[in-house]
Amino acid sequence: MSLLLIAPKKDMHILKEALLDVDQHLDIEIWPNVKHKERVTFAVSWQHPEGIFEGYPNLQAIMSYGAGVDHMVKDKTLPDVSFSRVVAPSLSEQLADYVLAAVLNYQQHIIEYSSKRTASTWSPKNPRLKSNIYIGVMGLGHIGGTVATRLAQNGYRVNGWAASQKELDGISTFYGTKQLREFVQKSNVLVCLLPLTPETEGILDLDVIKNLRRPSYLINVARGAHLIEEDLIYALDLDLLQGATLDVFSEEPLPESHPFWNRPRIMITPHVAAITNPWDVAPQIVENYKRSLSGMELLNSVDISKGY
Repeated sequence: MSLLLIAPKKDMHILKEALLDVDQHLDIEIWPNVKHKERVTFAVSWQHPEGIFEGYPNLQAIMSYGAGVDHMVKDKTLPDVSFSRVVAPSLSEQLADYVLAAVLNYQQHIIEYSSKRTASTWSPKNPRLKSNIYIGVMGLGHIGGTVATRLAQNGYRVNGWAASQKELDGISTFYGTKQLREFVQKSNVLVCLLPLTPETEGILDLDVIKNLRRPSYLINVARGAHLIEEDLIYALDLDLLQGATLDVFSEEPLPESHPFWNRPRIMITPHVAAITNPWDVAPQIVENYKRSLSGMELLNSVDISKGY
């Protein structure tokens, strides 16, 4: 039996090395150079080509090489197998660091100062007071909970919203569609960490932005499809938003002609808020591979019908 690594835009030889460090006896194949498709029982996937798994007759499980699984959900040809994803402390910590940095940039006017640098403009401003910053974290799973807790530990007032009820120390929590507006109205820095599902696609729209406390700011580190891009531009033009930090986009890489590039109040980073460390996740991949061979339930299993 063998384990398949498939990620067209990544060098999976590094992950193979990390997996062999865990178990040197593993039989590992890297797509597209697969010699024995009939031997593949387990696959680790990231942004795989749609329909690619139809040629693996003995596949039993697919694991996402990341916290998100939307790249798998959109493939309507997926076989009837078990699904899981990686859950790594390093991913949560990276995202918590990134979001905290984005909040501090907003608080200290760093993006505004940076945009004025080319014009040699010296225009000091008082930092925003923490007491006037109400951070709303959308998504309170493993990663969202870590981010919300880190922000609260740094002295910010934090609200959290999720599809189902959650409880986190020091954080005011809301849940479900009925409490979404109340959550938004009590937040002025909105952080999106939601899984991408049909229910959450386009959730960052003009209505949500209009209902934020003022002054307001947006941070999206989930998926580009959560955001209605035209609504963000409109909100910036009307000063409904002070600015935004975006790490994810509907099309990646972000096209050179995209209007976001010309907006100085939008901080753009190239989907780097959290990057999977092969050595960090290799043990759980090997564990899930062995669990699948034994017919056991996978760690960090995913319900593809729900999208998380």
